[in-house]
Amino acid sequence: MTAVSRPTRAALYLYGALILVVLYLPLVAVGFASVSKARYLSFPVKRYTGGWMAEAVTSPTVHQIVLTSLKIAVTVTVISVILGFFGALAFARFQWRFRGLFQKAILLPIFFPQTVLGLALLIWFSAIGVTPSWKTAVVAHLVWISPITTLIIAIRAYGFDPALEEAARDMGASTLTVMREVTLPLLMPGIVSAGLFAFLLSWGNFPLSLFTSGVDATLPKWLYSRMVSGFTPQIPALGVMSVAGSTVLVLAGLILVRWLRRRT
Repeated sequence: MTAVSRPTRAALYLYGALILVVLYLPLVAVGFASVSKARYLSFPVKRYTGGWMAEAVTSPTVHQIVLTSLKIAVTVTVISVILGFFGALAFARFQWRFRGLFQKAILLPIFFPQTVLGLALLIWFSAIGVTPSWKTAVVAHLVWISPITTLIIAIRAYGFDPALEEAARDMGASTLTVMREVTLPLLMPGIVSAGLFAFLLSWGNFPLSLFTSGVDATLPKWLYSRMVSGFTPQIPALGVMSVAGSTVLVLAGLILVRWLRRRT
């Protein structure tokens, strides 16, 4: 290992600290805004309150918006993981004509600007006579998120030895049994990781939801509309609760993935 001089080490620590400040200082400001009794945040905060969070939790409008966002995120997670699982197997386990072209085509939507993709899908839905709703938002999210879940699961699929599946077949196991007893357990850490990514990306997506959810407002879309029409501290309160919930979900997912890796 190459020795690092003390000035270089100090510069690296300073650089890392600056990155953390840039990443997390806005979240700290949102946290203060959510518990400040004043309508607009100012430092130092003179009076604290939990009333804004209580107002957000008890609001029927917020309940409906969160329910819509959950419906979209859960549906997208389930479908994108299923598509990603079979897409990953097509990537990593089989040799077939146009396999390379398929790989490039399936990953291409990741690099599309989401605003352009959302506008294109809105025009397409209008052309075929489909009214935008939370269901069309699911389709839009799937176009962007399914390639990501496919890539995550494919990385895991490339990493295990196909001889394990061959050994199970040699012992008389059927294709379904091999899938259930060998392939799925080995891919499960990748499947859980892909599901976690899918849920969080769908939950927090704004551009695609803005164009394709119609009158069914999602949480990011509703927060934006409230910021435009008139700010209230309920907005940062909801933001803090959303970030807290996402953080808990990520930590739980990391623990589950680590446990699954130890099992396999």
